[in-house]
Amino acid sequence: MRRGLSLAALVIVLDQISKWWIMERVMRPDGVEGTPFFTPLRVTVAPFFDLVMAWNRGVSFGIGNNAGEWNAVILSGLALVIVAVMVVWLRKAESPWLQAALGGIIGGALGNVIDRARFGAVADFLDFHLAGHHWPAFNLADSAISVGAAILVFDSLFAGRVSTKN
Repeated sequence: MRRGLSLAALVIVLDQISKWWIMERVMRPDGVEGTPFFTPLRVTVAPFFDLVMAWNRGVSFGIGNNAGEWNAVILSGLALVIVAVMVVWLRKAESPWLQAALGGIIGGALGNVIDRARFGAVADFLDFHLAGHHWPAFNLADSAISVGAAILVFDSLFAGRVSTKN
């Protein structure tokens, strides 16, 4: 369990540091104080990549991103239930890949729960685009969840399992 929980902790720390950096150093003009829900800015990093400030009150990719007053509470509660299930699974996981996948998902989910507790929404800031088409803005926690989920799918489809059939 140590490997998975260590990765989860690392994801939480890096996610929160990256969000602090974006909100306090990149997106907030010097001397401007107040609510974190300031006017979104866009910083072009490359022709296909911008840093933006977007607040997601819904789930992944902005689904359900509305001003529902209970969104943060309901989605945080759901995330905590999923984290609990993942921790139970992590206790049984033997494969280092499976432990890493579960740790990434746990850390990413908790990173976004922290945002919902602090701000009532999740801070998203990575914006990739091509030819005018934008992928929904996301953050490091979302990336950890997505990579972890992809590893889980890969593991379930392709990991060598010994068959019990004769």
